[in-house]
Amino acid sequence: MLTAISNKIFNQSILDYHQYNDVHQAISNPFEKSSIEHLLYMKNWIDTVQWHLEDIIRDPKIDPVTALDIKRWIDRSNQERTDVVEYIDSYFLEKYQEVKPAADAVINTESPAWAIDRLSILALKIYHMQEEATRADATAEHRAACQRKLDILLEQRTDLSTAIETLLEDIAAGRKYMKVYKQMKMYNDPSLNPVLYKGEK
Repeated sequence: MLTAISNKIFNQSILDYHQYNDVHQAISNPFEKSSIEHLLYMKNWIDTVQWHLEDIIRDPKIDPVTALDIKRWIDRSNQERTDVVEYIDSYFLEKYQEVKPAADAVINTESPAWAIDRLSILALKIYHMQEEATRADATAEHRAACQRKLDILLEQRTDLSTAIETLLEDIAAGRKYMKVYKQMKMYNDPSLNPVLYKGEK
């Protein structure tokens, strides 16, 4: 099942990152470049680095110039994240290109890759909530509260994994069909962001 593979790869990526725990650490993707596994690992690595950038930028003592640099880094990361999601959806489009949708087939609210994007973020929530639930220097109350949240996150991962597998089965059977709307981000585009195109005049 794809979600079992995805969850395993996401966990591997998170553990690999935390060997260094450094946002500047370069990715070392262990999977064949043309494979879906390569894309899944890359997707989670981007998410993991961005997770820690979001932590860093919330430091109340952060230097404003450093904060601006990190904000721009996060913007670039969001663009990369969107690109990889679209690559993953392209994999599914190719995989199911021969499937003829039934006459009453319907479209899902999100594409398979955007659902997998949520699964990747969920893996990060689970990892870090597990850390908090077992943190030796935290109070017993804090650990117990985090354990309750962790239990919910684990249930959510099971439910989301089941939903993704059902979606893929429906697409394969022609009960649902998928469409990919290429990114419409405006703030990074000099021709669409008024602050940028007015500044060029």
